[in-house]
Amino acid sequence: MTNTHRALRHLVIVLGDQLDLTASALTDFDPAQDAVWMAEVMQEATHVPSSKQRIALFLSAMRHFAQTLLEKDWPLHYSHLEDGQNSGTLQGELKRAIERLRPQALVMTAPGDWRVLQDIQSVAQTQQLPLVLRDDTHFFTTVRDFAAHAKGRKQLRMEYWYRALRQRFGVLMDGDQPSGGQWNFDADNRASFGVKGPQNLPNPSHFAPDKTTQSVLDLVQRVFAQHPGSLDDFAWPVTRAQALQALDDFITHRLPLFGRYEDAMWAGQPWLYHSQLSACLNLKLLSAQEVVQAAQSAWQQGRAPLPAVEGFVRQILGWREYVRGMYWTQMPRYIERNALNAQEDLPGFFWTGDTDMACLRDALKQTLRYGYAHHIQRLMVLGLYGLLRGVHPRQMHEWFLSVYVDAVEWVELPNTLGMSQFGDGGLMASKPYVASGKYIQRMSNHCQGCRFDPAQSVGPQACPYTTMYWDFLHRHQESLSSNPRMAMQLKNLSRMSSETIGQIQQQARAHRSSE
Repeated sequence: MTNTHRALRHLVIVLGDQLDLTASALTDFDPAQDAVWMAEVMQEATHVPSSKQRIALFLSAMRHFAQTLLEKDWPLHYSHLEDGQNSGTLQGELKRAIERLRPQALVMTAPGDWRVLQDIQSVAQTQQLPLVLRDDTHFFTTVRDFAAHAKGRKQLRMEYWYRALRQRFGVLMDGDQPSGGQWNFDADNRASFGVKGPQNLPNPSHFAPDKTTQSVLDLVQRVFAQHPGSLDDFAWPVTRAQALQALDDFITHRLPLFGRYEDAMWAGQPWLYHSQLSACLNLKLLSAQEVVQAAQSAWQQGRAPLPAVEGFVRQILGWREYVRGMYWTQMPRYIERNALNAQEDLPGFFWTGDTDMACLRDALKQTLRYGYAHHIQRLMVLGLYGLLRGVHPRQMHEWFLSVYVDAVEWVELPNTLGMSQFGDGGLMASKPYVASGKYIQRMSNHCQGCRFDPAQSVGPQACPYTTMYWDFLHRHQESLSSNPRMAMQLKNLSRMSSETIGQIQQQARAHRSSE
């Protein structure tokens, strides 16, 4: 996919998560004097050991986008992973392209990750080329918008940012008031499925691999055989057309019940009513604006209730924009944060799913099979376990970045290190998201067939979540005592006898050493 050499005005850099013809870097693209550069490199699959599903999704989506560019007769210089001269790094491949093509300038949409920006800026500097960075218009806001919002605030809270964006962009608003008279509908949302479990679940979106995707699957299986996960069930959308189909499928079949069951879990049911659109959004096969508009239109047309739509919009317009702003205003120091001084290593069963804890086993096996788990599985099963156990937040971050198909650092790092692990000391979340096994029992059926009892904190049947919950509160009670949102939990801890606490500590130590 390389055109013959000619003088270039702009070499337009398109990264693997910028796969859209309307991207800002391409707004003034002139095929007569510009060219696109894309590169598959080993570095992006190995700086953390990316799962087979994640690698395959990126490579397949990139190759399909490259085909789209070639169909438009746009000059394209594309480095394949299997090219004999491939240097294996973005820096190396960009340097090779510059030396061969001699462009007058580099142009790109601002990358999502700090590391990637540093690498590209370094190449531009050493090659003495101007690098033109343009805002990523797939978001509602810019990083500058968030920085202005954050300036002078003692505390940052997503809720205030979210409300400001609702007003600014007129999303779910009735004049200057929120539609339905309230900003959130948590009281209507977040129910469990009850004893009967989910009924008549809609089928998930499924996209059978075409010839291009199949060749990528073969490549990944051959080159990355030792990487985690499996490719047997690969069925993710990899083109713009498929992403639009996935969006329509969610709006039609799952959005109406999304809000009610957005926090519910059920063994063996990975998809439930969730959108599965995060990968499409993060690869820029979809824009945040069109996804939010589709959800809002469904409510306006009577196809989905307001609580469900608001709950979904909150994830896109609220959390997603907030997390991005947090990442770019806090990097590069953010990745080193460890406010709770957690030093435990990630247990090896996170890479296999081999554990007796039913909820954790289900989430891990599902993750390794599909490269996917919904947000409550990530936060209140996987993340909760790491937080309670005291796993180093950077190790948790790198595992999440490795295994999920939608994981790109700008969104994954604050959600994992900050919200899930409280490693930033409260920048992302106002309190640690800690709970005992009783939360999992309330929100799922996992405990029914599990050998552990969430009501017990000591003894052979004690649930490790419950044991480590009380151990966590005891270990961190001094630092958490000033947090008003932790008062009730710490009050419950204070009712325990020193003997019971000692038994809990001993059981928690035994669990860490055995798993």
